Amino acid sequence: MKIVVIGGTGLIGTKVVDQLAAGPHEVVAASRATGVDAFTGDGLAEALDGTSTLIDVSNSGYFDEAGALEYFYAATLNLLTYGAAAGVTHHVALSVVGTDRLAAGGGGYFRAKQAQERLIRDSARPYSLVHATQFYEFVPFIADAAMDGDRISVAQALMQPIAGHDVAAAVVATATGEPTGATTEFAGPERRRLAEFVRLWLGTTRPTQEVDVDPLARYFGSRLAEGDLLPGPDANRSTLTYREWSHRPRPASTEAAH
Repeated sequence: MKIVVIGGTGLIGTKVVDQLAAGPHEVVAASRATGVDAFTGDGLAEALDGTSTLIDVSNSGYFDEAGALEYFYAATLNLLTYGAAAGVTHHVALSVVGTDRLAAGGGGYFRAKQAQERLIRDSARPYSLVHATQFYEFVPFIADAAMDGDRISVAQALMQPIAGHDVAAAVVATATGEPTGATTEFAGPERRRLAEFVRLWLGTTRPTQEVDVDPLARYFGSRLAEGDLLPGPDANRSTLTYREWSHRPRPASTEAAH
């Protein structure tokens, strides 16, 4: 079975490609770096020729609503259109737990992700949506985005993040199964305040950095209620904790964001 991974050279994409390559599948890592551009359509027809399953773990380079919406709308339409022409029988896309809540809270990036999901659901193509909580690797970017002068100010919300490797495993398991026509959630094992995870990361990098909890602080533009980042009760949970993950040796070249 030929599987094409759009965004296959990014943080999650490389892990998905590596895990699939360990099995019996023909795997193609597709991204701008390999000459395939989902946004413009360049190289898509050639990459998708003979493909059974398309996995989309690509991301917009923009977090503002206009930029993200332009990317996700165009790229998703291209993937659906070229995929249908190529005979793709399973379209898998990675998105965010709580997308609808985060979009309703004013987060423009999440409105763009919401539009991406809607296009896939309404396409009449066989699909599976994977919703993951925040990656452990994304905690530094949450901290940087919350910088307010010399302090970090984060919302008073709970989160249940997950290791990127476990997200990739969830995507692989979904992609090698039958299309679900639904959304399946995946999360890490620990539920803590957002500020606690930021402090855990800072303890190994910037131990003197102060973190404030501000009920009015936004999360990438979205107003957060306490449970907006949390999965539902039926979510699949991994077992690797943040502390265990943070003490694992990792290559110096490992990317830090999705």
